[in-house]
Amino acid sequence: MVCEHLAIIEQALLNANVAVNFQGQAWSKQCRQWVYFDCILDITRLRKEFELAPCVDDHEHFGTHDGQELGIVCKTCMDGIMGIHPKSKPDAVVFP
Repeated sequence: MVCEHLAIIEQALLNANVAVNFQGQAWSKQCRQWVYFDCILDITRLRKEFELAPCVDDHEHFGTHDGQELGIVCKTCMDGIMGIHPKSKPDAVVFP
């Protein structure tokens, strides 16, 4: 479970039956609980449809050797919700 700043998004994804690819401490000690979902997260729509705290930032990583991800991160709690980077799999399901 992620922090209260991201919980509404996590629950919406789970309610939509989006598969979880990974959950836990992702790639550094600065990450507490990150959940990777099997979809592309439409960050613009997420921000319009859900009231997110000011501590929630967009996160994008498109590495050539160490993975690709697009999602949101809580700067206060160091939790994250990640999806597939659209450049790596443009035909993936988009949420919401």
